[in-house]
Amino acid sequence: MAKALRRVGYETSRQTGSHIRLTTVERGQHHVTVPNHNPIKVGTLSGILGDVAAHLEISRDELARRLFGA
Repeated sequence: MAKALRRVGYETSRQTGSHIRLTTVERGQHHVTVPNHNPIKVGTLSGILGDVAAHLEISRDELARRLFGA
């Protein structure tokens, strides 16, 4: 997940245990914490995508296309 979010401007700012904090300065500073688990639970993924999409002011579908080429 962290690698995918780099495509939209997020970079790793720290890691604590099994969680990674990603930060972007696009459209203002924004932080999101993602678990370094494989797989990520569906609800967790949905929350992360919703948070990032809201910050970037794009739809979840557009974000999914940018991240995963869907």
